[in-house]
Amino acid sequence: MYRERGGKGKMERSSTATSSRAAVNGKEPAIITKDRSSPAAKIVVTGSSRSSFPNKKIPSSKGEENIVEESETDSEESDVSGSEGEDTSWISWFCSLRGNEFFCEVDENYIQDDFNLCGLSSQVPYYDYALDLILDVESSHGDMFSEEQNEIIESAAEMLYGLIHVRYILTTKGLGVMLEKYKNAEFGRCPRVYCCGQPCLPVGQSDVSRQSNVKIFCPKCEDIYTPQSRFQDNLDGAYFGSTFPHLFLMTYGGLKPQKTTQDYIPRVFGFKVHKP
Repeated sequence: MYRERGGKGKMERSSTATSSRAAVNGKEPAIITKDRSSPAAKIVVTGSSRSSFPNKKIPSSKGEENIVEESETDSEESDVSGSEGEDTSWISWFCSLRGNEFFCEVDENYIQDDFNLCGLSSQVPYYDYALDLILDVESSHGDMFSEEQNEIIESAAEMLYGLIHVRYILTTKGLGVMLEKYKNAEFGRCPRVYCCGQPCLPVGQSDVSRQSNVKIFCPKCEDIYTPQSRFQDNLDGAYFGSTFPHLFLMTYGGLKPQKTTQDYIPRVFGFKVHKP
């Protein structure tokens, strides 16, 4: 859910995760709160008293107590400086989520060009608010939305980014970004034995949203497979499209491997199985 940050109207994503274990020996479980306003995901632990940490050394003297307090203060200051010293954009945060490894970071200049977004406003609910969220634009309308509407805007932003992404990866700059991911085999490798771990490319079986999940295309056997990660398998195939892997291999022809001609031959006691 996206909430206003610092009263300025800028919407941000926050999520609260509680410990899955029940309270032990009557002690209140720790509650961990993460805030997306910084890449370090500031963590606040509540509900635990000092006695909840039996391994903590209790100072025996006033001098030792001062040392402990100073070290704790230094540690807190370093945590605060580390979390506030950096700032992560919505795009970087979204692409870093588990299961979104196939996405590349779309250039904000590309998103800000209305020509590149032609026709998308009719496909995405709360289009303007979703676009502002993607571009980290402060909004003064945060108070007017309910929690349910904020969740819809969050979902709309993810959908809008996917529809922009499928267009961006067909551009020269987008292909170059995807090239680096391909070289690092970030899209996975072909599970076929005779392809010998050939790196694959993401592909959609349909260019229409919510028709099929993303698959991986092997340039060596020219077949498609389901991604090994169940998180990546949940991605909409329309966010990568049916054109991308083939345009990619046409653009970088030197990366296209020779098609494999070796096939598995079933045998029984060493003899080929007759095909009727």
